[in-house]
Amino acid sequence: MAGGGLSNPRMNERLRALPPHPRELLAGWRAEVEARGQCVHDFGSVGMAATAPQAVRDALVAALAPAPVWPGPGLAGAAALRRAIAGYLYRRFQVAVDAELEVLPTLGSREALFHLPQIFVQVPSDRDLVLYGEPAHPVFELGALFAEAWTYAVPLQPSAGFALDPEVVPEAVLRRAKVVFLDSPHHPTGACLPDHLYRRWVEVREQYGFLLVADESQADLDGGGQRPRSLLEFGRRGCLVAHSLTERSGLASYRSGFLAGDPEAIAQCRRFRAGMGLQPADFVQAAATVAWADARHVEARAAELAEQRALLQGLCRARGLRVHGGPAGAYLWVEVPAGTTGDEYAAHLREHGILVLPGTCFGRGQDRFVRMTLGASTAACRALAEAWPT
Repeated sequence: MAGGGLSNPRMNERLRALPPHPRELLAGWRAEVEARGQCVHDFGSVGMAATAPQAVRDALVAALAPAPVWPGPGLAGAAALRRAIAGYLYRRFQVAVDAELEVLPTLGSREALFHLPQIFVQVPSDRDLVLYGEPAHPVFELGALFAEAWTYAVPLQPSAGFALDPEVVPEAVLRRAKVVFLDSPHHPTGACLPDHLYRRWVEVREQYGFLLVADESQADLDGGGQRPRSLLEFGRRGCLVAHSLTERSGLASYRSGFLAGDPEAIAQCRRFRAGMGLQPADFVQAAATVAWADARHVEARAAELAEQRALLQGLCRARGLRVHGGPAGAYLWVEVPAGTTGDEYAAHLREHGILVLPGTCFGRGQDRFVRMTLGASTAACRALAEAWPT
């Protein structure tokens, strides 16, 4: 058959060139460790809470009982959930948003971030570029590539606090950019964007007209340092923020998050979500309504993660490893010993049943690092210390 049959499907060459996704890698590595009969010390996967808060579970179960199978969840999201999100933004950041026009519950934050370039980037055009800093979560690049957009990754320097500064971006790139992603607290370093850079990015956005998006999924995990800010404290027009219950509450399996900000941008996201099939299930929205309204379980989780961070930082120091970045967030960005790479060091740890992700999963030029995830449990951190080779 001309062009190849179904047994030889052709695919997008830019996607073909991508390395396996970190979740794929971790699943394979876990299987290898288990096949050897070793105990798995998983510090690569996203850390989930041991159990969801009782009130959250009760809300989910209660919503399941009378739920009809039709119609499905509405495009705008449940009104009660939107109000709970608006209340959270006001309590946490003193940002007042219109729950009807400026909030959109999403199926997690990653899915929302992934689809933004598909909605807002016109290809081909003179505004066909997605800009972000590296190291970075893979979603920024993946979302751009699936939209057939071009990417511009700015290397983030430890000396600059891993902060994305518009002054280091060429003007031609800013003119071409249609979507700019900020990330604070930064994944994977835990560094927070300083106020003056938030202000500068809002000014630059006004000048060049791109959509400015901040991934704030870890904003409630300050690690005992200065409380992270929100982009919406500095600007609203052309600005969106993404939040998630994954890092905040340890509820990764619930797949619940939201976008908030510019009402015109929110309206466009809502318009196209039916075709993407990304409306959260009604019973998940009921549980999320309780979770966003409750700060107590987040405070307890943040305190536990801070304790884990201290334990793992001490472990790293004892092994001669340097931890970079700030105290916020749910990850540690660890520089590996001289003479080795992150891939090699991660492979060495796997021989002892320890799973971490090499820095190459988070962008180019990151081959001297590994990422460790907080959230397993404090007991798991102590067990890791026993298993970690000297």
